[in-house]
Amino acid sequence: MMNREKEVYKVTLWGSAVNLVLVVFKFVAGVVGHSSAMIADAVHSVSDFATDIIVLAFVRISHRPKDKSHDYGHGKFETLATTLIGIALFAVAVGIFVEGAKKITFWAKGGTLTQPGWLALVAALVSILLKELTFQYTKRKADQLDSQAMKANAWHHRSDALSSVGTAIGIGGAILLGERWAVLDPIASIAVGALIVKVAIDLLKNGMGELMEQSLPDEVENEILDIVKRVPGVTEPHDLCTRRIGNHYAIEMHILMDGNIPLREAHDKATEMERLLKERYGEETHISIHVEPEGEKVAQ
Repeated sequence: MMNREKEVYKVTLWGSAVNLVLVVFKFVAGVVGHSSAMIADAVHSVSDFATDIIVLAFVRISHRPKDKSHDYGHGKFETLATTLIGIALFAVAVGIFVEGAKKITFWAKGGTLTQPGWLALVAALVSILLKELTFQYTKRKADQLDSQAMKANAWHHRSDALSSVGTAIGIGGAILLGERWAVLDPIASIAVGALIVKVAIDLLKNGMGELMEQSLPDEVENEILDIVKRVPGVTEPHDLCTRRIGNHYAIEMHILMDGNIPLREAHDKATEMERLLKERYGEETHISIHVEPEGEKVAQ
């Protein structure tokens, strides 16, 4: 198992352990403490645990080497994991929102909601602390390893921490202000749902963009062109095409060279460009350079 894969597994397993503990604690606190917001928070933690499993499964697949049926490797499986996490978050958010709305409607029609207990508030505060620590750890490692799936999972941890903040405010308000303010509990659950929807949409936007072969950002493409122009004798790089393949880049372009230089010299210059690009973006970068003689560039 590669060092990067080992690190991803270690970080994700840590997050899984935290999620499993919180799932049990939150469900018990939600039931015993009569808190719909805490039960919704527990469901969110279940989705966290499920996405940890997705990351563990897909990261292993994404690190497989190139084979006959995957000439560009398996990096897109990591992007697929990111997208699935976004879908899971969105589904959880909608469920939380609907359940909260039902309880608020019941209260508005004169129904009486059960006031949450102190155990639910303690569970929310513990969750905030553990999930924020897990987010910071996972995000730092994701940046170091340039793992999109881990970054998505990190924000899933952060969304759970934010979820617990809203839950704590709702539960605390319902406890301190009395039974007639028990409606603050489901109101908190709806606020939590709205926050999670925002995170889910951002993850889906990024994941779907990569799956649909979205180009790299303009600043990255401009940097690629600047790197290529460093090689003497290389002019007018054009028809640049870029995309992500998991945590790697794919770069394809056309360049102009003097048509009278020896083939060996043209080959050496192209090799130098590949070296510079891989030095900047990693050895796994896919690079394809088409050399054209100067004066014969096809008008676009």
